[in-house]
Amino acid sequence: MSHLFEPLTIRGITLRNRLGVSPMCMYSADDGCANDWHLVHYGARAAGGAALVIVEATAVEARGRISPYDVGLWHDGQIEPLARVTRFMRSQGAVAGIQLAHAGRKAGTARPWDGGKPLSDEQGGWDVVAPSALAFTDDYRTPHELSVVEIAEIVAQFGAAAQRADAAGFQWIEIHAAHGYLLHEFLSPISNQRTDAYGGSFDNRVRIVIEVARAIRRVWSDDKPLGIRFSATDWTPEGWTIEDSVDLAKRLKGEGVDLVDCSSGGIAAGIKIPVGSGYQVPLAEQVRHGAGIATAAVGLITDSSHADEIISNGRADMVFLARELLRDPQWVLRAAQRLHQPIPCPPQYHRAY
Repeated sequence: MSHLFEPLTIRGITLRNRLGVSPMCMYSADDGCANDWHLVHYGARAAGGAALVIVEATAVEARGRISPYDVGLWHDGQIEPLARVTRFMRSQGAVAGIQLAHAGRKAGTARPWDGGKPLSDEQGGWDVVAPSALAFTDDYRTPHELSVVEIAEIVAQFGAAAQRADAAGFQWIEIHAAHGYLLHEFLSPISNQRTDAYGGSFDNRVRIVIEVARAIRRVWSDDKPLGIRFSATDWTPEGWTIEDSVDLAKRLKGEGVDLVDCSSGGIAAGIKIPVGSGYQVPLAEQVRHGAGIATAAVGLITDSSHADEIISNGRADMVFLARELLRDPQWVLRAAQRLHQPIPCPPQYHRAY
């Protein structure tokens, strides 16, 4: 029996299986607005059988974009282009999710295929912000250290973006607190050297993340799940650790967070990460059992039997796929076929299966 294709109910949402599309930046938006690319890209994965499709890192303010081509939800004009995407995803039986994000000191870079380097003012770049005035690397801008008032404004922007996500028809929100972006920058002592209420102790460094979760939960329906993506470890003892992640997950569970998407790394250059097949699965397993909260495993999971083993053995509650679904939008349908499960296939594709 395959557990990978068992439904999963969280709050008022039932997922048709345990497979989700991990948020992956497409760097293809127009002034923060989704377009035909996003409709076709996300729609294909929904038609391809995924239970949850999470739209890429979506900036809560313009200066929070990784690149000038990121999707955003900082003004109402960005709602309807995303609503067009969610309507189609939901028509295909997928739950429509979105990741709300702020890039912090790693904002204002070129798209990967344009080199991915920080942009100058002349190239369309902008001033960046962070918990402390520490650049990501020598090539990046030195960020402006956020004041307490400015931190409160960003927390409010997350709440406002959640309201717009609701208006756009999303059923699931993921908070982005990973990969060296703003919320992760507050969590990690590598990037947070503040001495006020948002720095220093563990309680202070996690404060903004808890405030963001509260701001979203105030406007987000109790029937809809709220998730968060952590970099569950910085892979260095000087940084954020898996034990920290377990502790924060326990606290966030009490704030109405339902699932932790366990990624890792990204806070600093030059840290050696033991990359390999399923290398982050033990992180999801430790957070799941240590905090008593649902988790998603992600990262170099490419084989359907491996994904099924993760769920069957209680190592995580969901498996999120990223690049494998770029290579094959119908990976989920093929996995169901390989595991001899009912195939969540659109009728237009029945002849193929």
